[in-house]
Amino acid sequence: MPTTLFQHVQHRHGSGLAEVLQAVAAAAVQVEQALRTAGLADVLGTAGYENIQGEQQQKLDVIANEILSAAIGKLPTVAGLVSEEDDAPVVFAARPDAPYVVLFDPLDGSSNLDVNVNVGTIVSVQTRPAGTDAVTAALQAGSQQTAALYVNYGPSTLLVYTAGRGVHSFTLSSSEFVLAAEDLRMPASGPYYSLNEGNLAESDPAYTSAVAGLRDGSLTGDRHGSRYVGSFIADFHRTLLKGGIFLYPPTKKNPHGKLRLLYEASPLSFVAEQAGGAATDGQERILDLLPAEPHVRTPLVIGSRVEVSAVSDMLAGSPRE
Repeated sequence: MPTTLFQHVQHRHGSGLAEVLQAVAAAAVQVEQALRTAGLADVLGTAGYENIQGEQQQKLDVIANEILSAAIGKLPTVAGLVSEEDDAPVVFAARPDAPYVVLFDPLDGSSNLDVNVNVGTIVSVQTRPAGTDAVTAALQAGSQQTAALYVNYGPSTLLVYTAGRGVHSFTLSSSEFVLAAEDLRMPASGPYYSLNEGNLAESDPAYTSAVAGLRDGSLTGDRHGSRYVGSFIADFHRTLLKGGIFLYPPTKKNPHGKLRLLYEASPLSFVAEQAGGAATDGQERILDLLPAEPHVRTPLVIGSRVEVSAVSDMLAGSPRE
C-alpha cells in the first residue's frame, strides 16, 4: 500500500502537524482541479485589482487564496494565517492559544497561467511560542519554522515537504498525495544557473560578474548553462533535483529584492538546506533574517552549496542599499 502524506507526517512528526499539512494538501487538490479546467471556466486573466504588493491579482490567485484560507483556517490548531493576497494577517481571536501559524503564497507564478506554465503553492508553518500572539509568531526567523512545503502544479502535481528531518516528495494520485521519494538530496554542484538576465543591468555589478563566471567556468571550475522558466517553483524544483543555482538579485526597481521572505524565500530555503543546499540574501543566511512585517521582501541566492558559496564570496564586498 502506498504511504500517504498524512501517514508519513504523522509517523515522523505527530498528528498535530499531520493535520495541518493534510489540510494544505486537500486544498492543493482543489486548486489543481481549478487549474486543470481554467481555460473552460473563465477564470484566467486578472481579477481587476491589485494586492498589497502592488501586483495585479489573477482570478486564480483569488480562488486559490479562498480555498487555502478556508481549508487551513477551520483547523482548531491554527491561530492565524498570513497570505500574500491578504493585506494583513488573519487572526482567529477565539483560538489565541492554538499552536500553529500558517503562512502561504497561494499561487506563485500566476502571471504565467495564460500560457500554461507551471505554477505552485508555497507554505510555511510556524509554531506559536507560549505567551505570544499569532502575528508575533508569524514574524520569527525562518530557522524557527516547524515545516515548509511547496506544491508544483505541472505535468504531474507534486508536493515536497520538510519538517526538519529530510525532504520528501509526494505525487498526486487521484485525490491523494502518495509518497514518491524520501530524503531528497540536492547535488553539491549542478550544471545550470537560473535568473532573469534582463534585470542584470539594473542590479549590482557583482551579480553580472558572478553570472559571467558561471557561464565560462571561472567561478566554480565548471561551465553552467542557463535555464530560466520564470516560475519560481518550477525553477527551484529543477534546482533541487539537478543542482545549480537560482538568483533573484535586488534591482533599481526593487532595491530590497522582489521575493517575499516569509512565504516564498524562507520556506524554500528551509527545503534547500534540509536537502543539503544553501540560501542567502547575498550577505546573510536567509533563515537567519528577522522580518519586520509580514510582506517584507528579500534578494535570494539559493541552490547547491558549491555555487551559492562561490556567488556569496563574490557578493561579500558589495554594499547593500
